Amino acid sequence: MSYWGELLTIAGIHLLAVASPGPDFAIVLRQSLRFGSNTGRETAIGVGTGILIHATYSVLGFGLLISKYEWLYNGMRYLAAGYLLFLAYQGFKAKRVEYKAVQSEKREISFKKAFSKGFLVNAFNPKVTLFFLSIYTAVVSESTPFSWQVVYGIYMAVATMIWFSIVATLFGQSQIRNWYNRYNNIFEKVIAIALTFLAIKLIWG
Repeated sequence: MSYWGELLTIAGIHLLAVASPGPDFAIVLRQSLRFGSNTGRETAIGVGTGILIHATYSVLGFGLLISKYEWLYNGMRYLAAGYLLFLAYQGFKAKRVEYKAVQSEKREISFKKAFSKGFLVNAFNPKVTLFFLSIYTAVVSESTPFSWQVVYGIYMAVATMIWFSIVATLFGQSQIRNWYNRYNNIFEKVIAIALTFLAIKLIWG
């Protein structure tokens, strides 16, 4: 298989993976509904940067190391689950906010805070570690040059940012946010339940 063929295969697998509902989708959705498209896209950049971390240690061979040492893998698993539960707790304790129509986007949280939420959710998710390990062992040939392996990682990071930026743009529209704001208490609880479920899946998965 040519290197371009490998890239196309990786692109297809990655699209299926990134389009599947999971922690990354949940956090981008929540940020977009609460704070608007810009904050959602900033969160998406954080998620994509997390992908770069996974790609980097996979290319350098550390992904295999993480999978071999159970204590290291479990440590990442519990950290990720703990952070998801923390986000879920914030949703459960959120009080109903009186409805106010969205007129325009205004910054309510900093870029750093939005970015870090996306980054932490992705970077400490061991399921992503296993995904990259499978990509770099099952799809990428041993003869593939290091430079091409770097290209694969950068592609997946950028594609992830683009995908979740689209999600943020769709769900951060004022019409959808107005709908969310009418029922914010219910939506926060639903997203909190989803985050709790994802955390439990991580713990028991």
